[in-house]
Amino acid sequence: MSTATLTTPARRMQALARAEMTLFGRNKAMLFAALFVPMVIPLSMRQAAEGMDLKGTGLDVGTVVLPSALGFSLLFAVYSALTAVYAARREELVLKRLRTGELRDPEILAGAALPSVLIGVVQCLVLSVGCAVLLDAGAPSAPHLVVLGVAAGLVMFTALAAVTGSFSRTTESAQVMSMPLIFVSMIGSGLFIPLEVMPDEVASVCELLPLSPVVELIRGGWAGTLSAGDALGATATAVAWTALAVFAVRRWFRWEPRH
Repeated sequence: MSTATLTTPARRMQALARAEMTLFGRNKAMLFAALFVPMVIPLSMRQAAEGMDLKGTGLDVGTVVLPSALGFSLLFAVYSALTAVYAARREELVLKRLRTGELRDPEILAGAALPSVLIGVVQCLVLSVGCAVLLDAGAPSAPHLVVLGVAAGLVMFTALAAVTGSFSRTTESAQVMSMPLIFVSMIGSGLFIPLEVMPDEVASVCELLPLSPVVELIRGGWAGTLSAGDALGATATAVAWTALAVFAVRRWFRWEPRH
């Protein structure tokens, strides 16, 4: 494709995303982690959810497992996979070469992220339909909150992946660097234990974690248990984390290999 056709940001990012998708498909380990891990883990949660005491929470098995499934997709298909992508492209000097052309810095980061974000969107759709049918979760009571939660998670974890990738020396270390946030999110963001069944003191701390407002919006939007004030608070927390991550990217993102 000649550079003459790459005259708009959309076309430039589309070309970069197409190349990135080709590279993504060649990495079998990353492809497995992004495509299958988020699909398999939630299946093991059904039995645990059935053993929870959900009385008085407004939740059922479906509204416990479904948001957790979407949370796993954001963590593995978007955050973990994209952290490795940013680290690998930097170490291969791809990012450095791209900066010498027409592409601007935000276009490079966004174009590289598009395949992972697309996979995350498709997974969220498949998991939502699957859980709604298999777990009798039904249709979301407030679909706009579910969409808001997923969109906020996609943007936030794309930015957080860029931050984590910038501090990772290699692709292998990128997987290690992403683990702390993944583990903390699994334990404290309502993926395994909903915040609604946690002690109030613990829940008030856990709801400040990056993934917590995303899960809260999705779970509350699906179950219809989220008030306008709580939705606004969750949105504000998600926006704050996203803004912090964007600031960190602008301040510390590395375009050249770490030595």
